[in-house]
Amino acid sequence: MVVVFFVLTRLVEISEFGARIHDGLDRVTGPLWNRLDDYVRATVGAFFVAIFSVGGVYLTPDLKTPAEWVSWLQLLIAACIFSRSTMPLAGVGILALWFLAIRDYDLFHLFDYLALGSGVAAYLILEPLKNDGWRSHRFEALRWGLAIALMWSSLEKFAYPDWFYPLVVEKPFLTFGMPQDVFIPMAGVAEFTMGFGLLWTPLIRRLSAIALILIFSAAVWPFGRVDLIGHGLIMAILVAVACDQCRVTRFLPSLKVHLTAIPGGIAGALVVFAASYWGLHLAFYGTDGFTGPATTERTTHSHNAEQPHGPTSDTGIGAPPTK
Repeated sequence: MVVVFFVLTRLVEISEFGARIHDGLDRVTGPLWNRLDDYVRATVGAFFVAIFSVGGVYLTPDLKTPAEWVSWLQLLIAACIFSRSTMPLAGVGILALWFLAIRDYDLFHLFDYLALGSGVAAYLILEPLKNDGWRSHRFEALRWGLAIALMWSSLEKFAYPDWFYPLVVEKPFLTFGMPQDVFIPMAGVAEFTMGFGLLWTPLIRRLSAIALILIFSAAVWPFGRVDLIGHGLIMAILVAVACDQCRVTRFLPSLKVHLTAIPGGIAGALVVFAASYWGLHLAFYGTDGFTGPATTERTTHSHNAEQPHGPTSDTGIGAPPTK
């Protein structure tokens, strides 16, 4: 189904209707596109103010820390974003937060946050540059960071589907009436392929971003403001991708013009990401890494039965209080 929809979208894109759709999207998003750098800087700054106010986390509410000074570093990062001369310091600060989290969390788990953090950091470093050649890649850095993060994290729905069982049991409406063993891998496919779509041709990129915006926005109502904070940076970047009026494909443009490249590209990306995910998992945890229930010590997210998507660290940070 994904291949069919992508091929149909590509056929529309190369037809006379493709330019009309782009023009319509450009008219709707034009005001934001004209100030897209201001928008990205403001939303990234707001995100770090939000996690500063939450307190006790590194880069997301999932990554908890007892170190109070980490929150003040987040506020400093937010302050640095509002001056172009200090934006690179904010980018370095984001990378520093990721490395600091290694003290408390398993490295394999932190790979979930590496691509997105690196993409935002790259944007903050590239945006103030006077070299237009390098600066022109700033939005690409955001898009690639988000796409890789989505494709990587989607594999958890195949590696550890039992992590998501408590979620669909608690909120059964999420499955639209489908069996949970059908819905969970379908959700993984959707996340992976729409993440992949962010790397393809301009219309597929924009429509994938719009679809993901709708999905993440719909999750805010049942899961609340903490979910909004946790996914706020993702949603902000998706809006930027949807507003991007660039109609040029820079990476492998001669390949992406062919319709046959779509199934080959999806299959190739799946092979690369799955081989990397399971290969690194094997290197970290050995052959028994995927056996046993989600409560075993070898799970990468240190599964917490009371809060299955709010993992504790290797050192016990974030664990529920003992009674």
